[in-house]
Amino acid sequence: MRVLSDLMPDSAASFTPAQLTRDHILRALRQIDRESQPLPPSTVYDLVYKGRRYPPRPVLQLAFRLASGQSDASLPLLAGTPTNTLLERLDFTVTTKRPILANSPHDGDVAAQEAMQELYTGNGRDSAPATPAAEPAPAAAEPLVPYELPPALPYEREQALRELFISAEMLDQAQAALQRRRNLILQGPPGTGKTFLARRLAWLGLGRTDAARIELVQFHPSFSYEDFIQGFRPDAEGTFRLTPGVLLDICQRAAQEPDRPYFLLIDEINRGNVSRIFGELLLLLEADKRGPQHAVRLPYAPAETARFFVPDNLFVIGTMNTADRSLAPLDYALRRRFAFLTLQPEFGAPLQEFLASQQVPSAVISRLISRLTELNQTITDDPELGPDFQLGHSYFCQPPTDPAEAPTWLSAILTQEIAPLLEEYWLDQPTQAAAYRKKLLRP
Repeated sequence: MRVLSDLMPDSAASFTPAQLTRDHILRALRQIDRESQPLPPSTVYDLVYKGRRYPPRPVLQLAFRLASGQSDASLPLLAGTPTNTLLERLDFTVTTKRPILANSPHDGDVAAQEAMQELYTGNGRDSAPATPAAEPAPAAAEPLVPYELPPALPYEREQALRELFISAEMLDQAQAALQRRRNLILQGPPGTGKTFLARRLAWLGLGRTDAARIELVQFHPSFSYEDFIQGFRPDAEGTFRLTPGVLLDICQRAAQEPDRPYFLLIDEINRGNVSRIFGELLLLLEADKRGPQHAVRLPYAPAETARFFVPDNLFVIGTMNTADRSLAPLDYALRRRFAFLTLQPEFGAPLQEFLASQQVPSAVISRLISRLTELNQTITDDPELGPDFQLGHSYFCQPPTDPAEAPTWLSAILTQEIAPLLEEYWLDQPTQAAAYRKKLLRP
């Protein structure tokens, strides 16, 4: 039974909640702890004091009666915000209720509840004594290494033909397809110079080697819509912010200069989940769906923001390795948005002339051409492989500067790069793989 006579009332009449002090609340809490009488539970909030939790309004009700000297006084405040605001003004902590274990004898005891919860859930937190908190680790960030983009130099068709191992007719086809469809995929076996050609096509479109208007991204299984277009990502402070992806960024830049072309290069386009990554881009990529008149609202964007469109001056060039059996083929919806150009291994005159200009001995060139031509024919004739698995000429485009090192250079590529790939090709036929490896490496 509560005893009020031992406490003098703070006011004879007209006592209001605004007159309550922190000491009044502490008196109420001490009486509650002393008498150990259960209080009506709160539904949403708890008052936390010295590791215990109390229902806020019953505590304030008792403090009001003790302070006013009226045992039947009714607190003229509603539960929730009015009560919580008053308690917080008196420097008490009010927080949302934590779940209480069913039938727990430690009702309201925060420390005991946490211990019981740990036993109940098997949450093996470290029970070792607390140590002083270490200084927070610095936020992760890329190293601030200053660098400059290479200078933009003029780039013309004649220079491209000297660097590329394709015919003038094929280069014309690639440029025409890019202008017609705005989107081009270069496909072919490994080592056929797809990425090399993609960058040169961008330079030809710009007329200069202008890296500021070219964006290169490589797809992979972990690449997502949020990385490519838009999504919420954490910043250095640990806050999630709506952040533009690679595509959105280059589209915004291109839209600001509609008279100048921009290029997005997507390496290994078939290594990602293309349908999920592209999202709305499946519609907006089409040459006749470009521009603000076809803009759509992005899923993450607020309703009041401007809608998204792909500008007409953005060109997209993708590369696709046809030998990667771990990937699903591109779906038809995406395929009809792109023009396709297939590159083949080139071990004819262009490569031979290039190697000769780099002072590679003719005997080494002859050995290289004969071995790779024979190997590619074998791969093409294999019913489980076929022409998509041939080996390209890019393996041999960086010969040594010293002609005397050329034989060792060729042997190293055949041993360390080509032979392991053949073992993967004929994984289920180790005898055949060993035979072709021996034939490839013969003196």
